[in-house]
Amino acid sequence: MKIKLKQILRFPEIASIIDEILKLNSGSISIFDHEGNCLLGDLQALHTETYPILLHNQSIGWVEGDKEAATVASLLTYLVNREWERKTLAHETLERYKEINLLYRISEKLSAVLDHKSLALLILQEAMQAIRATGGFVINCHQDDEQNQQCEMIVVAGECSQLSYPLSEKISEAIFDFLQPEIINNLAYDFRLAFMASQISALLFSPLKHQNRIIGFIVLFSTKPVSYNASDLKLLTAIASQAANAIENIRFHEYRLQEERIKSNLERYMSPQLVQAVINSKDENLLKNCRKNLVILFADIRDFTTKCEELPPEKIVEYLNIYFEEMVNVIFEHGGTVNKFVGDMIVCMFGAPASLTNCEQRAIEAAIGMQNRLQHIPNHWIRDNFHTGIGISSGEVVVGNIGSPHHVDYTAIGDQVNVASRLQSLAKGRQILVGRSIYNATQNDFSFKEVGIVKLKGKKNKIEVFEVLY
Repeated sequence: MKIKLKQILRFPEIASIIDEILKLNSGSISIFDHEGNCLLGDLQALHTETYPILLHNQSIGWVEGDKEAATVASLLTYLVNREWERKTLAHETLERYKEINLLYRISEKLSAVLDHKSLALLILQEAMQAIRATGGFVINCHQDDEQNQQCEMIVVAGECSQLSYPLSEKISEAIFDFLQPEIINNLAYDFRLAFMASQISALLFSPLKHQNRIIGFIVLFSTKPVSYNASDLKLLTAIASQAANAIENIRFHEYRLQEERIKSNLERYMSPQLVQAVINSKDENLLKNCRKNLVILFADIRDFTTKCEELPPEKIVEYLNIYFEEMVNVIFEHGGTVNKFVGDMIVCMFGAPASLTNCEQRAIEAAIGMQNRLQHIPNHWIRDNFHTGIGISSGEVVVGNIGSPHHVDYTAIGDQVNVASRLQSLAKGRQILVGRSIYNATQNDFSFKEVGIVKLKGKKNKIEVFEVLY
């Protein structure tokens, strides 16, 4: 911002004061600008003294004359500095208005963006309009599975938009060493980024920070020589602050969508209360393979194959869906997790993925509830023909995601799973059979009838079997 002495002297009130001084001194004072041009007074007059007119200790002209010339020089120095302050304040006010207007405009646009690349491109375009830049890029920072910080360039705009992959990788690695906003007006002399000097002359950048954590960088550059200043960096930093908040909002939005997808999928297998417990759990190993004491319940419709011959397949599927919906609701009411459906058979477990108390009691209550609910289904054909046998066992099994790299199921594997399956196959319609471990845990809560010691198919050792009376 320049202040010209000639313009100061043209202000009416100043010109009037100077004119009065010149009249009082009979024209013995002359005023010159810094180039030696006489602005007021007699160029041919001989003056004995010279007094500088200073703007921040730098001469922008001088006054020649007798002792009164010093007073004129002091007055002009004061007026020049006051004008500079006035212009500076006006300039800062205008720049602040432009900055606020820019940030307001960006804020309005950001609210409509819901993906990272579109957001980064929008930020770059707005920043390049406000700051002298021929191009720019945005770098995203995140932690990998080993908690190592990773940086990647997610969008490039303007010139050099076809930065090679190796170069973009080197830029990402180098930029991460900068923790504060910075200006580099000659990359050739900066050893950290000199490898970019063949394509880029100068750049300025700012970290994208959220809660004192660096989540990325915004970088503007020029392929031509340019001198970025503190005002440019201040504006970019303000833009970066808005960008960081917008990026975190998008990440939170994506997290919530993922959480809703997980929740929606989990609710197909377990009760809403249990789903929320899984989501809220801080146990990172909750769904990983592990040994656990579980209660396993198998429920199967007796003579289902024969029943299928009485109705067309579409009707059987319709009735099965009604049956499954009612049975699953009962299982969920007691905190169980549906493991899978195998034809007309339901396999569920109690105690995984989230731990439960009184799993044995919950399983028997669920089994009784299933049998009773079956007798109250509105469809009379289902009530008359779907007679379910249920087997329940408990013990240590391996539970977790089991399968191939292309498909996994969250399921349980172990001897007690086989025992529950065999007990179910022994059970008649409307009968609930349990093993010794279930009986021992619940004998004071339910009525039982001892069936006896039975050899189950595929088992070397016989087991004790009890029937739940309800």
